[in-house]
Formats: sequence, structure tokens, C-alpha cells
Amino acid sequence: MSLKENMDALKEELSSEEKFFESAIRTERFVKKYQKPLIATVVASLLAAGGAIGYQAYTNAKLESSNAAFNLLLANPSDAKAEQTLKNDNPALYDVWKLSRGISQNDVSILEGLKHSEAFGVADIASYEAAAIKGDVASLDQYTKKQGALYKDLALLELAVNAIEKGDAKTANEKLALISAESPITQVSGALAHYGVK
Repeated sequence: MSLKENMDALKEELSSEEKFFESAIRTERFVKKYQKPLIATVVASLLAAGGAIGYQAYTNAKLESSNAAFNLLLANPSDAKAEQTLKNDNPALYDVWKLSRGISQNDVSILEGLKHSEAFGVADIASYEAAAIKGDVASLDQYTKKQGALYKDLALLELAVNAIEKGDAKTANEKLALISAESPITQVSGALAHYGVK
């Protein structure tokens, strides 16, 4: 290698080292200038990640606790401690459990207490079951007029049967005609209309 080539190589090397140092100095200035916001961002990110992990652990613990309490209640429905745990940890599951107890025991007071439940379907089913157990025709009729009623067709069938028992064939036919053709009880209502209403 000639001296000129050595000098060019040395200049190139110095130039690249100079660029590296220049880049390092810019980075250092940037970090010094924005040190507090950068630290705050890192700390906030760590806190958010820690909070998310903690919340997930808390949620999982409550879920496991409520499932254990539910299993205890299935085995022993009179376990007051398990009932309170389920009520505190998972109110929706508690309402479902109370609904099943109310239906299995034909307990209107339990069902009446669930008419304002926020758990999906619980208030609706409790309203129907309470009216059916009491034989309250007015409540059943009101239930059938409620939009999105889960047991609407069943309530209509029950109203038709009640009308047949009272000898009111016209009302029975009107109620049976309101049952949807896609309903699972269409055949039952058709048979009732054919054989039961004269």
C-alpha cells in the first residue's frame, strides 16, 4: 500500500469514528434534554404493566373463589359462608344459583327478588316462573307483551290452557295463534288447538 492509500484509509476511518462520536453526542444531548419525560414514560409503562398483571391476578383469584363457592353450594345449599362468598365475588353467578333454587323449590319470594337482576336472562326467567307458580294470569299476559321475553311462547301456551280450563275457547285460540311458527312448542300448541279447544 502506498502512503496516499494509507492516508485515505486513515481519513475514512477517522471520518467514520467522527460520525460515530457525533451520533453519540447527539444521542447524549437528546437524552439530557428529554431525560425527565423519558424516565416518566418508562416508569408509567412499568406501572401500567404491573397494574395490568395485578388486576388479572385479582380477577383470576375472584373467579376461582366464586367457582369454589358455587361448587360448595351445589353440594350444600345451606352453606352461608359459601353463599356470601359467591354473592360478593360473582353477583351474576349468584343470581343464577338463586334462580335455580327458586325454581327447584317453587319459592315465589326468591323469584320475586330476582326480577331486577342484571345477570343475562335471570330477571326475565324469574318473572315468568313467579307468575307461572302463582298462576297469575295477569302477570303471564303482561309477560307475553314484554319485548324479547325468553319464554313468551310458553307463557302463551299456559294462558291458552288456563282459558281452556275456564271454558273460554275464543281466548284460548287467540293465545295459541300468537305462538310463533318457529317455536319449539308449535306442535304442542297445534295439538292443543286441534284437540283441546272446541
